[in-house]
Amino acid sequence: MELERYRALVCAVETGSLTAAAERLRYTPSGVSRMVAALEEENGFPLLLRQRSGVRPTADCLRLLPLIREMLRCGENCAQLSAQIRGLDVGTVTVGTAYSAYYARLAEATSDFHVRYPGIQIQLRSGYSAGLVELLEERRLDLCIVSWREGDHDWTPICRDEMMAWLPAAHPLAKLPALPVAAFAQEPYIETYPGEDIDNARVFARCGVEPNLRFSTMDSFATYSMVEAGLGLSMNNAINARAWSGRVRILPLDPPQTVEIGIASARELSPAARTFLRFLRPYLSEPSARNG
Repeated sequence: MELERYRALVCAVETGSLTAAAERLRYTPSGVSRMVAALEEENGFPLLLRQRSGVRPTADCLRLLPLIREMLRCGENCAQLSAQIRGLDVGTVTVGTAYSAYYARLAEATSDFHVRYPGIQIQLRSGYSAGLVELLEERRLDLCIVSWREGDHDWTPICRDEMMAWLPAAHPLAKLPALPVAAFAQEPYIETYPGEDIDNARVFARCGVEPNLRFSTMDSFATYSMVEAGLGLSMNNAINARAWSGRVRILPLDPPQTVEIGIASARELSPAARTFLRFLRPYLSEPSARNG
């Protein structure tokens, strides 16, 4: 029961709502509220600030969260190992990907895995590389497909991918064999995930270029559509536009820029996550072209 209370607290923090936490955990909102109140009484200080718009963690709660997540992880690992000893495979594995090109392979692997291990649930999340690695190191993901990032995790390389320029098909620079990275300093630039540590930002930093930012989006396809509409230029990974056919010219960069894509995984994986990682690796030799 103690772990369930902490699980309810973490879920409320992540969703920002007692009601949303209750829906996710299949409790009533009053039940979640009572569990959090019991923890607050036990600890002797408030853990959540309750507002009309929802809830948010107190400063003291934020100090406890890393240890609470570690406690929940250890509890889950213990339950999984106990089940394995009894001849069962159970648990939940949360997997992230920064590239839609891997959706089809992840779906295929998950489907095959479920046939063999029906007691293990797989949850998929999307995002950008640095954000997913941050979730991984907060113990909110077990593994993720990302471009290489620094951090305290294990790394399994998959492939190298080239960074490409996206231009409107009718743009004068679209006739070039490759786009100079310096061109982004003059031409209107459309940024995906503004202000975040994405591959584009690392290319610009390496090349000493300050892009002429005019527009931004939170989705690669939205960026592609804005380029197609003639609003500006952008940059993205080569694998991120394979399923899209539009009036967008895709060019290599000058000088060429590549990133290493791989699987980042927690150093101490749960039994279920270790099982899924071993199962997944053969499916990721190449990304699926049909899903972009």
